[in-house]
Amino acid sequence: MATQMFEGRGHAAVYQKYRFAPGKELKETILTYLQEKRRSSAELAVDVGCGSGQGTHFLAEHFKKVVGTDISEAQIQEARDAPSLPNVSYLVCPAEELPFQDASVDVLASFTAVHWFDIEKFMREANRVLKPGGCVVLSTYSVDMSLRYGNCSEKLNKVFRESWDVILKYSHGRTKHVLEDYKEIFEALPFPDKKRVTDIYDKIPMTIAGVVGYMESASSYQIFKKNDPEAAKSLLQDTEKRMLEVMGVSSPEIPVEFWVRHVCLLGCK
Repeated sequence: MATQMFEGRGHAAVYQKYRFAPGKELKETILTYLQEKRRSSAELAVDVGCGSGQGTHFLAEHFKKVVGTDISEAQIQEARDAPSLPNVSYLVCPAEELPFQDASVDVLASFTAVHWFDIEKFMREANRVLKPGGCVVLSTYSVDMSLRYGNCSEKLNKVFRESWDVILKYSHGRTKHVLEDYKEIFEALPFPDKKRVTDIYDKIPMTIAGVVGYMESASSYQIFKKNDPEAAKSLLQDTEKRMLEVMGVSSPEIPVEFWVRHVCLLGCK
């Protein structure tokens, strides 16, 4: 069955504030593929497990109509409250029960969400709603992340990695799909015409406050917080303090380079 991890209003608000949109290289990978398959100016794109809408906004720049869906009412409310283009709408529904007619969707996308779905049921649903020649785009950022700032990048990454390792101890079992670069999900994709790209690197504009906020938005951190609120809070405070000391600055709003490796599954029905 699908796993619900982002239901709370507080978590949804953190998610909206700190989760970043798809980066330049990931966008180009997706758009190039859709152009090859002649789906780059299609009528309807659906963003499944859209959260607070970061990926939905990207799709809205390229398709006539975009619908974001999520099982979490709190996430959909955050998405609706955020500014968006007029061709975007949002629906609350499970990823495995999409309210679209058979063969009605041109592009079915999901950004850092499909590992939470019931994979078998979702793939059947994807096959049902996609038009012949329709495309599926399933991406996630990996745990291969790094920070760069002046000549202290190595020390900065050491602090980041130590804190991230503590948080990852609380990871849900479903995150194994992310750690395995979506290999099992790729194998489940029911279209012969498919490919898996695992080496997409993006530089995300970020600040130290944003990096710490991203860590707070992670499902594993939320489990940590539920188990030991004080320890979880202290970890983030200490992480920010240590990072600022390494950088020799006092403001957490100082820009840094945040590098992320994406994995992307692409398929055509």
